[in-house]
Amino acid sequence: MRIRERMEARGILPIQLADAMSVSPSAVNKWVYGKANPSADKLPLLARVLDCSIDELFGGEQKDTQGEAAG
Repeated sequence: MRIRERMEARGILPIQLADAMSVSPSAVNKWVYGKANPSADKLPLLARVLDCSIDELFGGEQKDTQGEAAG
């Protein structure tokens, strides 16, 4: 996950993210260093706090909008 990059881009400290997310600072440290991932129910808030999409948190920059019509 790209949490650390998004935190740096927004100037958010781990303690600030922990407070905004209502989790412990150690939980944020685990997310930042890849020891654990936030639970799925935390992802929408995490994306809002870090001002990005959930896709961006996982390293995606663009959505796959390509589709084929059945014929």
